[in-house]
Amino acid sequence: MPDSSIATLPSPVLPSSVATGAPVLRVQGLGKRVALASGELVILDGIGFEIARGDSVAVVGASGSGKSTLLSLLAGLDVPSSGTVELDGTELSRLDEDGRARVRADKVGFVFQNFQLLPSLTALENVMLPLELRGDADARGPAQAELARVGLGERLAHYPRQLSGGEQQRVALARAFVTRPSLLFADEPTGNLDTRTGQAIIELLFAMNQDAGTTLVLVTHDDHLASRCGRVLRIDGGRLVA
Repeated sequence: MPDSSIATLPSPVLPSSVATGAPVLRVQGLGKRVALASGELVILDGIGFEIARGDSVAVVGASGSGKSTLLSLLAGLDVPSSGTVELDGTELSRLDEDGRARVRADKVGFVFQNFQLLPSLTALENVMLPLELRGDADARGPAQAELARVGLGERLAHYPRQLSGGEQQRVALARAFVTRPSLLFADEPTGNLDTRTGQAIIELLFAMNQDAGTTLVLVTHDDHLASRCGRVLRIDGGRLVA
């Protein structure tokens, strides 16, 4: 069911970190290879770039080009075979899995194509979860406020199965922004939505991103959507070509 409304957002209040000059992401010589019975498969090779705070960057490329692998490496969900990723000044490869998880909890938000909501939790509980995992004393208040911002203030007690696809993605947006992350990764955020609903979600994503001053890294195969971002990084055959 298409969503026809977008919540009115308050005037932008940028976090103090936006004002600093250091890049939020610095990638140098990044590579990912996996061993197969037939030989070594090179997924990414020699990737390097920097992303400034508050920037919006699209990562584009054909299916199988390495976009999702790159996103996993940037977020510390996977470790590279070579090269480095510095996220907000921290080199992720120097951390163990728990250390990378702490960095993500403090600095990173995610929006996925398939929403990744926990079916046994209500909309409110899904949005509260990252705050609870981080140890915040008050999770309910910020979660309620974020759900109101995405137009779901009356759906707090609904479970994902009781929400439309667009409403589920709004919950996912609220969950991503509730921790006030330095960096937001969005992986094909409209891939499971119809055109009208997907457009509404994109407008909401960019509005919330601008309001929060968050750095946005958006993985997409849609060149029109990519053009909404300030920069475009194109991956082809595991290499950065533009």
